Amino acid sequence: MSMTIGGLAKAGGVGVETVRYYQRRGLLPLPERPGASGSAGGVRRYDDEDVRRLRFIRAAQGAGFTLEQIAALLRLDATEERAAARALARQCLDDLDRRIAELDAARGWLSRLEADCAEGGAGPCPILAAFER
Repeated sequence: MSMTIGGLAKAGGVGVETVRYYQRRGLLPLPERPGASGSAGGVRRYDDEDVRRLRFIRAAQGAGFTLEQIAALLRLDATEERAAARALARQCLDDLDRRIAELDAARGWLSRLEADCAEGGAGPCPILAAFER
């Protein structure tokens, strides 16, 4: 199947600018324009492999991988690089654990501020006062 960048974006569930961003980052290839070399008149066409790669990128992002880690995953050979893929997954899990701990701490702090605010005491709102410090 052959499609324009708009069709690729739709098939991958992203916007056209996201596709272009991934191309600039080297995650998605930029197909040649058809016609004479150097011609700007042709429309670039994408295929099912481009859709598969775009969906891979989105799924990996959803799992918490950074774009740098996704680029590394894309360079790996699926049959030969299990240890490297596992190491990237471990790194991603460690990053997620750290972020979860940070979010848990922020949630606890904000929950305490909300409870203090609900008490309705005199003086400034504890939530607003906390952010001014």
